[in-house]
Amino acid sequence: MRLVRRILSIQGPAGAFLLGSYRRSSGSSALSVLALADTRVIIYRYDISVFWKWALGPFFVSAESVMRRIPQNLQDVVEPAIAALGYELVGVEYNRQPKNSLLRVYIDSEDGITLEDCERASHQLSGVLDVEDTIPGRYTLEISSPGLDRPLFTAQHYERFAGRRARIRLAVPLQGRRTFTGILHGVDGTDVLLEVDDHETRIALDSIEQARLVPEY
Repeated sequence: MRLVRRILSIQGPAGAFLLGSYRRSSGSSALSVLALADTRVIIYRYDISVFWKWALGPFFVSAESVMRRIPQNLQDVVEPAIAALGYELVGVEYNRQPKNSLLRVYIDSEDGITLEDCERASHQLSGVLDVEDTIPGRYTLEISSPGLDRPLFTAQHYERFAGRRARIRLAVPLQGRRTFTGILHGVDGTDVLLEVDDHETRIALDSIEQARLVPEY
């Protein structure tokens, strides 16, 4: 296993621009800031080189469609490492690829998440992952705040944000469609309750591929 890069991502309101820059170099490694005009400020960490780039949309657009939740053995490594730092582990996504996999970890706290929090978590988790050797091959580690379009992973998340508008994408179609947007009504047993067009729809938790809150502006 070899960590080839680390990404630290702070998600903010849509339309936010980077007003300053942050860069720290030490030896052969460096941190450099990428600013996105949509929802994120991202810091890249490379072993040797630093490069700058501006983007006009979400950075991992193509990757989002193939992100999957991680295997339990990897979850068992990530969760205690994040908890030991005093952060809430919101959830983890994993995109396994033959050449370079992507592990995305969302963290939060009562005081919010800063770039320094992401860097601290990234340093801690990358060390633990190297020791445990749970990811085969090369991989990229991304530490991110949840953002306004907060991802939903557990039954507790759907209960916690009942009354909020959410967008849910399914692994397989339900009633001829894979994407549902509506108001969360919590959980009943193993089903998420979502009000769609004034009708309550039951969606099995284990059928959900990805779910996020719809930002309120």
